[in-house]
Amino acid sequence: MLRPELVLIIATILWGTSWVPLHAFADMGLSGMPMVLAGYGLIAVVAVPLVLQQRRHWRSQVWGVVAIICFGGWANAALISSLSLGEDLVRIMLLFYLAPVWAVIGGWLLLKERLTLLRLGALALALVGIALTLGVGKATLKPLTGIDWLALSAGFAFAMNNLATRAADRVPLMSKTFAAFIGSAIFAGGACFLLGQWLPSLGAGSWLLVALFAVGWLLVATLAAQYGVTHLEAGRAAVLIVFELIAAVLSAAWLGDQAIGIREWIGATLVCVAAVMAAWPDGPEPELTRSLP
Repeated sequence: MLRPELVLIIATILWGTSWVPLHAFADMGLSGMPMVLAGYGLIAVVAVPLVLQQRRHWRSQVWGVVAIICFGGWANAALISSLSLGEDLVRIMLLFYLAPVWAVIGGWLLLKERLTLLRLGALALALVGIALTLGVGKATLKPLTGIDWLALSAGFAFAMNNLATRAADRVPLMSKTFAAFIGSAIFAGGACFLLGQWLPSLGAGSWLLVALFAVGWLLVATLAAQYGVTHLEAGRAAVLIVFELIAAVLSAAWLGDQAIGIREWIGATLVCVAAVMAAWPDGPEPELTRSLP
C-alpha cells in the first residue's frame, strides 16, 4: 500500500507547478473560468455516469458526496481560475495557504481530531516558513482584489473539502475524486453564464493539449490528493499540503529567472521540517482539549 504522505506530497508538487501550463493556456486565450470549464468539463462528462454507477456504495453518505461537489468543486475552480488570471503568484499562494489554519481548526471542531502540541508546533512552523518564503510585508496587506478573493475562498473550500473527504469514509475514492470534477464544472459553467464568458475558438491541437492537461495533470493530482487526505488526519494533511507552496515558489523562481535568496531557502526548510513533524506518528504527548481555559 502506498504511503499516503508520499502520495499527497506528489499531488502538491503537481498542483504547485500547475501555473506553468495554465499561463501557457492563458497566452492562447483560454483562462479564468472558461479554462476551468474546458479542463474539468471534459472529465465531468465521463465522471457523472461513473459516480452514479457507484451510488449504492455512497448512498448512506450522500451528504459527503454533496459536500465534496460543493467544497472540492469550488476549491478547484477558484484556485485554477486565480492561478491562470493572476500575475502575483506569491500573493495568490499566501492567501490560499491559510488553508492549513482552517483544516486544523475544522478537524478539531468537526471531526474531534486530537490537537496535540506537536501538531500545533508543526502548524506554527509551517506558517512561519510560509511568511519567510513569501516575504510577507506591507504590500501583502493591500485591499483584496477579485483574484485575491478567489484564492482566499479556494483555501477555505479546500480545507472543508479535505474534512468532508476524510469524514465520508464509505464513499469510494473514485466517487470522491470525480465528485470534485463535477462540482468544478458546475461552478465554472455557472460563472461563465453569469459573466458572459465562453470558450474561445482554438485549433484542434490546442484542444488536444487541454485534454491532455485535464487527464494527465488535473485528474492525477486530484486523485492523489483525495487518496492522501482520505488516509491522513485533516491536521496532518493540511501541513503536508504546504509542499505545494514550495513547488510553486521555487518553480516560479527557476522558470521566471528569479534568484532564490537565503530567506526563501530558510522558509522552505522550515516548511519541510513542519511537514515531517506533521507526518510523525502521534506519541504520548499531552492532548489539548476544548475544556482548557
